[in-house]
Formats: sequence, C-alpha cells, structure tokens
Amino acid sequence: MAATLPPPRLLPSGDSAVTVEFSRTIDDAANERVLALDKALGASPIDGITETVPTYRSLLVHYDPGKIGFDALGEKLLPIASKPLPPAAKARRWRIPVAYGGEHGIDLEDVAKALNTTPDDIIARHAGGDYRVAMIGFTPGWSYLSGLDKSLQMSRRQSPRLFTPAGTISIGGIQAGIQCLAAPSGWHLLGRTPVRTYQLHRNPTFLTEPGDRVTFFPVDHKTFDELDRAAEAGEIIAEQVTA
Repeated sequence: MAATLPPPRLLPSGDSAVTVEFSRTIDDAANERVLALDKALGASPIDGITETVPTYRSLLVHYDPGKIGFDALGEKLLPIASKPLPPAAKARRWRIPVAYGGEHGIDLEDVAKALNTTPDDIIARHAGGDYRVAMIGFTPGWSYLSGLDKSLQMSRRQSPRLFTPAGTISIGGIQAGIQCLAAPSGWHLLGRTPVRTYQLHRNPTFLTEPGDRVTFFPVDHKTFDELDRAAEAGEIIAEQVTA
C-alpha cells in the first residue's frame, strides 16, 4: 500500500524563494513527490522561476519577485505538487566498486564492534544493500542514499572530522553516502570508491542523479589503485546495469 502523506506546505524562504515541503522526515515516498514536482516544473516552466533545488523531503523554488509574487507562485505550485505521482520511470542502476577497511575505511572495525559483529559482516550487509539516490548536496557530487539496512543504522560520530578523503563511502543515522570530494564529515567511514560522481571536465560532469539506484561491490586495494588511475583520466568506471 502506498504511503499516505500530508498535503504539501508552502514555506517562505527569504524574499525570492519558496520551499514546497512534502514531509518533515526522511521518506522515500516524499522524495518521489519532490522529484516528480521538480521534473514537472522542468517540463512546463512557470514564468518567474529561476532555479529549483530538490532535497530529501522538499523542493526549494527560487523565483524573480519582479515577475511573480509568493502568493501567485503558490497558487500555481500547489495544484502541481498535489497531483498523483505519474507512473514510475525505469531508474538507472549503478554498480560501484568499494575498497573497504584499512586506510580506506578507518571506521570499519569500530562500526563492527559497536554493532557486535565482524568487519566482514558489515561489508556483506553494506554491499548487499539496494540504495536509491535521494538527493545531491553539501559538496558537488555528494550522493545521499536511502535504503540503508536497519542493522547498520547508528548515530553519527560525536566528534566530526575536519577532513575525510574524496571517494569516501560512509554511513550516518539512517543514511548511506558517496562523498566525491574531500570534505569534513561526521559519518562513519567504511571504505572508498575510485568512482568520481563529479568530475568537472568530464562528460557527464555529474554521474549520479536523484532517483538512480546504486549497489556496491568490494574490490581489493590493488584493484582500487588501478581503477583510481583510470577514473582520474576521465574514465567512467562505475558499471551501469542495463537489465
């Protein structure tokens, strides 16, 4: 049975943006509505909208107040946001290699201890998951993933790190993630991928998109180094599953 969600809410966000909120919690059903609204506005633009930014549970809509006001924009947005979801399109699927543990996943053993299991079991659970890209944010290419196994869900680190390496594969709360660029993080680092979800001079610049599906598979550190060199040269080393 499909999840029942409350009607969308319109929230002013400064004097030139409005947030269309579908839920107050992280929820795949709400995220599907966010992405559907974003796609609908892309297909049939409303004059005055300058940019849309999809998140887990809301769509931020930037607009030119010289062309359209908050109330008028809201009157146009709400009917579109309240429409039933269209038939789901077939999502792209990516298989992404990960070197788990060691220097690439410095929290793997601590996560295993915290969850009263072994590092190999954590790897098997994480690599056995079927994830969905819910949003891209924080830094370019940072892919926030829903679908983390409940047995792997745990609070974020009490002391965030100021630096974590590019390609980090991590978990935090109920989420999993692919971190493309080096950045601060309070998540638990399980491994690294040589895949660049963002590469400025590559076509496409961004690899993953909201709505894509992702699975992971383990590789050894020697294979990681080989794939990393290929990715640095611009090769797309993530495997796109066609079936």
